[in-house]
Amino acid sequence: MRVFVPSQLRSYTGGRSEVEAEGATLGAVLDDLDRQFPGFRFRVIDEQDRVRRHILLFVGEEREERLLAPISAGAGLFIVGALSGG
Repeated sequence: MRVFVPSQLRSYTGGRSEVEAEGATLGAVLDDLDRQFPGFRFRVIDEQDRVRRHILLFVGEEREERLLAPISAGAGLFIVGALSGG
């Protein structure tokens, strides 16, 4: 599956904005990303196995937070870093 990486996580992917990962569930895809790019998963998922509050995940066009959510063939994973400030 194609994974679209936000600018704040590109230091883990060698500056690449798109990478490939495999897995039948969202959690498995994130595990594969962490295998390829050590430390990546921890920047997306917290210690309680929840999506960090400043990260949004979209599988295809649907927002997803469940690590056990199935990934359909051909779907892309879009990781979006939420902006904050005032």
